Amino acid sequence: MQRLEAKQVNGHTYYYLSEWGWRQGKCRRLRQQYLGKLEDFSARLTGAGPPPAYAEVFESGRPLALWDAVQRSELIPLADELCPKRQQGLSPGHYLALAAVNRAVEPVSKRGFWDWLNGTVLARAVPEVSVEALSSQRFWDHLQRWDPEKVRALWKGLLERAVERERIDLSRLCYDGTNFYTFIDTFNVQNHLAQRGKNKQGRANLRQISYALVCAAHGQWPLYYEVYEGNRNDSRQFGEMLGRFAAFYAGLAPAGAPLPKSTLVFDKGNNSAANFALIDTLGLDYVGAVKLGEVAQWAAVSNTGDSRWEACPGLEGTKAFRVEAEVYERQRTLVVSWHQGLFEAQWATVQSELARALRKLGELAQSLERRQQGEVKGGKPPTVESVQRQCREILHREHLSQVVASEVRARDSGVPELDYRVQPEALERLRDTVLGKNVLVTSHGGWSNPQVIEAYRSQFLIEEIFQQMKDRDVGCWWPMFHWTDRMIQVHGLYCTIALLLRAMVSRQVWEAGVELPLTRLWAELEQVREVVNVYPERGARKPPVRQRVGSKLTALQERLVEVLGLRGEKRPV
Repeated sequence: MQRLEAKQVNGHTYYYLSEWGWRQGKCRRLRQQYLGKLEDFSARLTGAGPPPAYAEVFESGRPLALWDAVQRSELIPLADELCPKRQQGLSPGHYLALAAVNRAVEPVSKRGFWDWLNGTVLARAVPEVSVEALSSQRFWDHLQRWDPEKVRALWKGLLERAVERERIDLSRLCYDGTNFYTFIDTFNVQNHLAQRGKNKQGRANLRQISYALVCAAHGQWPLYYEVYEGNRNDSRQFGEMLGRFAAFYAGLAPAGAPLPKSTLVFDKGNNSAANFALIDTLGLDYVGAVKLGEVAQWAAVSNTGDSRWEACPGLEGTKAFRVEAEVYERQRTLVVSWHQGLFEAQWATVQSELARALRKLGELAQSLERRQQGEVKGGKPPTVESVQRQCREILHREHLSQVVASEVRARDSGVPELDYRVQPEALERLRDTVLGKNVLVTSHGGWSNPQVIEAYRSQFLIEEIFQQMKDRDVGCWWPMFHWTDRMIQVHGLYCTIALLLRAMVSRQVWEAGVELPLTRLWAELEQVREVVNVYPERGARKPPVRQRVGSKLTALQERLVEVLGLRGEKRPV
């Protein structure tokens, strides 16, 4: 039985909600709840209570989904087993897991790590977390303990578990490499990985780190990676990595269950006779591409007038034919393909580059004429050699030197004369032979042309991963403020773990029938937040009341929360 009781204290009336019951044969008060003065609890009953003093907003969607993936991956216990320490503070596994989750959500420097974590619900999920524990020095102390052997062992352990647990489809594997520019000082002699090379983002003035990756085409699962010197070319790295990858891949098989036969897909930049000889020795199935200059006979086949072309069912705008030819010292199956979309893109590029080159050649010819007329007298006088050099620079883009003829002649005045013209026959020949064409090479002689072409086109999946890694919104590589080789290798480790965690979250969503690309999925989960309303203190000894509520969600966000289990027991308290 409940009663509303009033008590007089120093002339003030305070109310209590009491519960009464029988105890030892007598009716006694069992418990009571303080309600305050009449105006206090009457305001609550009527919904006119005091407003919160302020609200705290924490991101919950992405951090919780990734932290659940961390638990399923067994990252923390596996890392702690390989790199043990005394049972105090955060473990090495916790530091790696937190770094990987941050890289997958919103990469920040280690100096800004606490501010980021404190803005998410993970601040309540990780034991013994504090601003001191997450200082850049503590990260350094724990992460530098990971030598290359431990890094390889940890990644192998993670993949062995992931292949069996996630049922990763290994029938088709994609390989490619990229590089990331750094701001490591030119004279920093403690670093050998950061070297100058051909940067894929046009930052050749900076030292760079190279990164190679093998991923599963279905699900974009990272399987094997290497961080290596920025000045090593692609074909050399491919050859050095193949043997190590083959040994690593063979070790992923669950006990008593051999791995399925896989097909390795790679781009033409990795080709060399030595690499194909190694592929043959290892017995790997493959689909690759050959540079058109290396198979001139097939590159010269007309795109419109040759009777061997056949349409590819299921691949709109694509036609192909196949031949057997000696490539890289062995008879191999070649699939010569042509795609309308590729042709249109390449033709538009040629037209744009041609217009730019003709404009620059016109400006160069005009400047020579102005000097000939005496309108320009200062500066270093041009020579035939210097003008020819400028012409080569203007026409250095692919195909331009084939379709534009230029001639530099000496004149009695000493000022060279430039004559240039477009060669219509060469332009038409380029249009009818090279543009839109790929020559693919494969070990699968029994596959149909569409199967070979579709397998090669899956190469875009790994290129998409690299684009995401470099993206300033969803990327995971930058910022990177490490400057020693060991710490850069560890940086590569937790960035690749971030890719693995993302793949796990994406797989969970796709299996539930919600098919979203990563960028859209991440944008939706970012809106899933927790709001904590903090009400004013009610007395000297009573702490403020904190009321947790979720942010307003769309129907899609509600579905994602349900699929990923972001309510109930998975929400830290």
